[in-house]
Amino acid sequence: MLKVDELDVFYGDAQALDDVSIEIPKGAIVAIVGANGAGKTSLIRTIGGMVKPARGRISFHGNDIAGMPSYKVCDLGIGQVAEGRQIFPNLSVSENLDMGAMLPRARATRAKNRDRVLEMFPRLNERLQQAAGTLSGGEQQMLAIGRCLMGEPELVMFDEPSLGLSPALVQDVLASIRDLNRDGLTCVLVEQNVAVSLKLASRAYVLENGRVTLSGTGDELLADDRVRQAYLGM
Repeated sequence: MLKVDELDVFYGDAQALDDVSIEIPKGAIVAIVGANGAGKTSLIRTIGGMVKPARGRISFHGNDIAGMPSYKVCDLGIGQVAEGRQIFPNLSVSENLDMGAMLPRARATRAKNRDRVLEMFPRLNERLQQAAGTLSGGEQQMLAIGRCLMGEPELVMFDEPSLGLSPALVQDVLASIRDLNRDGLTCVLVEQNVAVSLKLASRAYVLENGRVTLSGTGDELLADDRVRQAYLGM
């Protein structure tokens, strides 16, 4: 579904991504793991059109989208649940969901997608008129995921979805990602909980200093001594 070839990204003179190549098969959960500053968010933002690459190709369904504006990338069917949730705090829960359905591709299915989101996250249904900024951290993450789903995406990139959540809520959020994938959604997961993300993923990549240093199935990387020592404390 998505293929990244030989991607280079710079912020000024600092190189954030160096010759990065990854593949995201249709229907998969693909994990991107690595330490802080490894380039994970830069990769997500570049695929999403928020950062323009210096070199490389990003193919979605065979079409090159590298450097395409983010609103066009979204309307092609690539959604993003950003690190830190990035909801509209002064708007109500209902209004936040409506914002997710503003894409041309999603307008005809707005009511169906809204019902789907509220069925998945019943707590949002109880708080539709509440200001989004007054929700708990877990509820805000549910809203961020729900708003993304309102855009009718084929692929969703989750950037640190469990950040700042209690262990119980982490399990709820990751379970919702697994359920969405079982329903056919292709997922890219950037997650600080390396063990959990690799268990969920059918394929995974390790980023270090902006380069892909390891790749394989989630199980293969879980069993790799380098991954176990660097990220799992084993």
